[in-house]
Amino acid sequence: MPHAPDIPAQHQDAMPADEHRMDPAPDYEPRFPGVGKLQGKVALITGGDSGIGRAVSVLFAREGARIGIVYLREDRDAETTRQLVEREGSEALLIKGDIGEKGFATKAVASTVEAFGGLDILVNNAAQQYFSNDLTEIDEQQIRRTFDSNVMGYFFMTQAALEHLSEGDAIINTASVNAFKGNPVLVDYSSTRGAITAFSRSMALQLLDRGIRVNCVAPGPIWTPFIPGSMPPDKVEGFGANAPMGRAGQPWEVATSYLFLATQESNYFTGQTLHPNGGKIVGS
Repeated sequence: MPHAPDIPAQHQDAMPADEHRMDPAPDYEPRFPGVGKLQGKVALITGGDSGIGRAVSVLFAREGARIGIVYLREDRDAETTRQLVEREGSEALLIKGDIGEKGFATKAVASTVEAFGGLDILVNNAAQQYFSNDLTEIDEQQIRRTFDSNVMGYFFMTQAALEHLSEGDAIINTASVNAFKGNPVLVDYSSTRGAITAFSRSMALQLLDRGIRVNCVAPGPIWTPFIPGSMPPDKVEGFGANAPMGRAGQPWEVATSYLFLATQESNYFTGQTLHPNGGKIVGS
């Protein structure tokens, strides 16, 4: 069992938060040599600047994909991820903006296609979450912001991508363990992840005849900028210790699920959800 790094109390007054300010730094590094599983492919990854999105970007690049990286405003983290993709011998295009705006989502897809000549894999991963103990205290602006990012953005990105996807291509959506078990302090966030689970299953059925597979990844407690950006310092300290494995997961441990779903190794998977959550048993 991997050692659980000590996670001290910390907080950032931003959502999304910054990976370069986290202590300890999340572990995004792939563990195995690439074998060309995504050679010649183009992937567009929202929230690709940090956290799970960074780990997926680096892993996909190691396997040969060129990467479009969509991010909201984290310029320093995004530039680091671009350099990491290039370190793997691939190319990255940074695309800054808000996927909750349909015009930007359309532009992000168009920019990726123009830069790399096509699109084969869409990873809808960008999201926001806010900690609240009382539903009545969640203001309308927060609810709309969370749903714009976590639901509307996925709809808009998928609508734009479908013009370019064809048989054998893949859409992978990020959900959460909270969609299955609920979370009393993340009610609006958990609701959006439930919506994305249903969206993924519905789109999988709609796209069967086109041969485009749509699947979900529902991570558990993963050490990403989500955590110091949304939780009080005392809740961040020791984060993940309550998971069955006794520790938070690292982004690289989740990225492998996305790689599986992006390749033909998962050819008989559509409408499904993978659960890298440290051993929490949930209904799928």
